[in-house]
Amino acid sequence: MADYHRGELAVQHRAGLRDPAAGSLRAIRDAVPDAAAVFLARQPMIVVGAADASGRLWSTLLTGEPGLLGVPDPRTLTVAALPADDDPLGAVLREPGTRVGMIAIEPATRRRIRLNGTSVPEGEGVRVALDQVIGNCPKYLQKRQYALLPPDRTGRRAAVRRGDALTTVQRLTLATSDSFFIATASPDGDADASHRGGNPGFLQVLSPTRLRWPDYPGNAMFLTLGNLELHPQAGLLVPDWETGDLLQLSGTAHTDWDGGRAAAVPGAQRIVEFRIEAVQETRDAVRLRWSDPDFSRFNPPVAPG
Repeated sequence: MADYHRGELAVQHRAGLRDPAAGSLRAIRDAVPDAAAVFLARQPMIVVGAADASGRLWSTLLTGEPGLLGVPDPRTLTVAALPADDDPLGAVLREPGTRVGMIAIEPATRRRIRLNGTSVPEGEGVRVALDQVIGNCPKYLQKRQYALLPPDRTGRRAAVRRGDALTTVQRLTLATSDSFFIATASPDGDADASHRGGNPGFLQVLSPTRLRWPDYPGNAMFLTLGNLELHPQAGLLVPDWETGDLLQLSGTAHTDWDGGRAAAVPGAQRIVEFRIEAVQETRDAVRLRWSDPDFSRFNPPVAPG
């Protein structure tokens, strides 16, 4: 049986939950159900979060034709892709024993599933021994249809830009985003990846090195905030659904529990602030392209300014 670590329990208690483990722990499995295996087999992408060799957390996106993800047995996931060599996780996903947190989403149906475990390289991809398989609610996920561009046979390398703060264009990208992914980890190094979504503007850019977003009501497990309670490192991934660009951020995050500040943001139960320490932007990083969004009916309005 899965159990919550002390950071998750502390956040659940502070959020006012009583006996939270009684029901929600049943959503955490150690194997992939048959229906989830069918779901995974038709996905063209998966988000992967992990720590790089220095311990800094990042998220990245692996993509391919449906069949990219396989479930050879209920406790194993295979991913038939690796990041580019210059991706922040390119090196560690080519090494055995990397603890990874993953989330597969299907925007067309608003379904998603999280899978956490330990990866080893296998051919042109990875094999992951799973520890946790977690179903997630569909709230705040925008509906989109995808198209997969043909492979680029020219050998052209994607343009990469690195820094320690956001450019003006990157700030605009974030301020108009409706989705991002966040990787966190427990103090023991167990990684997790999750999705955050809302109407454009829900992700606030306070400065070139500071972001803020509302924590909306979810599944009340608090896996992300529980990790941050004990281990503030985090890695954000913001895909450009139209161009295939990826914006990857690494830094630290903390939860602001001030009720007054949360009350000023529609739908927020609390606020999360993120301080940027490293930025990587990769142009035309993936072959996926997505349609304009059909916004979730659960998205709260965004306050002006």
